[in-house]
Amino acid sequence: MPSMPRKQDLAYWLSKKGYCVFYPRFRGTWESDGHFMRHSPAKDISDVIDGLSKPLREVTYGKKFSLKPKEIFVIGGSFGGAAAILSTLDPRVTKAIANCPVVDWKVLGNSEKKETSNPSYVAYLKAAFGRAYNLKPKDWAKLRTGRFYNPAFHIKDLDPKKFMMFHSQDDPYIPWKVVAHFAKETGAPLVLLKKGGHLSTNRTLPKYWKKIEAFFRSHS
Repeated sequence: MPSMPRKQDLAYWLSKKGYCVFYPRFRGTWESDGHFMRHSPAKDISDVIDGLSKPLREVTYGKKFSLKPKEIFVIGGSFGGAAAILSTLDPRVTKAIANCPVVDWKVLGNSEKKETSNPSYVAYLKAAFGRAYNLKPKDWAKLRTGRFYNPAFHIKDLDPKKFMMFHSQDDPYIPWKVVAHFAKETGAPLVLLKKGGHLSTNRTLPKYWKKIEAFFRSHS
């Protein structure tokens, strides 16, 4: 699931590198209105990109500004890693980084059993997080089809030069062999670490920034 929003320090770190940073919430999660998973979260990213072409208004003091991005980079981890990979299907996205990404929901199966004994994962989320996730069981069930919000379903459509993945062999949630197989099938670069658990994007980006920035600057 989209985790608690706590990447503000990373956003500030990237801004000091000269990037304009947007830290969105998927539709229907946390501060965002709407229904989570009614549409692919990858579409949420495309909708944010649509918004970049329009004048923006800062809500606290009402300051207005406009952007004309020449390049757009998407960074996502875990659940959001799938969105980062799928975002590259949008021609406006230059490159993407996917940190410990979910690449095939069908292989993960009932992974929610690792998180709760509640037979209904959606009921568990409502009890544990209240309004943080506006999710209906029928929308969550779409993941099991293997066609909805699933990078593995789009292997033939993905450009391996547009995304790079990071993963750890001791990740307790997403099997590294699944990600390694996906990397082999797509031809996309994978940085595979022996240890690190479920990698935090907060640590991966600063630690491997030279490699990431070189990937961003490489020609497609």
